[in-house]
Amino acid sequence: MMEFDVTTEDKYTVIALKGEVDLHYSPTARKQILKYLGKNQNVLVDLSQVDYIDSSGVASLVEGYQLAKNNQIKFGLVGASDAALHVLQLARLDKIFPMYANLKECLDT
Repeated sequence: MMEFDVTTEDKYTVIALKGEVDLHYSPTARKQILKYLGKNQNVLVDLSQVDYIDSSGVASLVEGYQLAKNNQIKFGLVGASDAALHVLQLARLDKIFPMYANLKECLDT
């Protein structure tokens, strides 16, 4: 199961994902990410409470990153849990995505 919360911090829309971002729930994550990027809002995806993420979840993040990059919108990942970080490292995406340990680190840059 996956839940999400959307908040605004400074000039970012923060989408906090919780639980499992898998084939069943990744379309929901994708929809939220693309919804706010479609409004030209800077987006941070908080992965600190993600227990599991599979390739479909990662694909949703990649799609968001590419859309943001193409439209010169800021996009990043915050507080990746060990489970999420492991998958991102395996795919070497930790070198591609702007990643921040926490929200404060991002807002201070």
